[in-house]
Amino acid sequence: RVERRQFSMANLTSKELTALSDQLDFERVLHCKYLAAVQESQDQELISKFQSCASQHRNNYNTLLNYLR
Repeated sequence: RVERRQFSMANLTSKELTALSDQLDFERVLHCKYLAAVQESQDQELISKFQSCASQHRNNYNTLLNYLR
């Protein structure tokens, strides 16, 4: 499995790596924004939705990061 990932990484262009890096930044920012929204909200329904969105963006970030490793 590790060999397959290394082979995939070798096939990525610098433009693709830049795009993945940009997407990592985007996912990190969204995760942080939803966490901030959780702190600012008093509506339990919104808090739940914001937490769900934060979790999804954290998962997206981790998935992309694991792909790059």
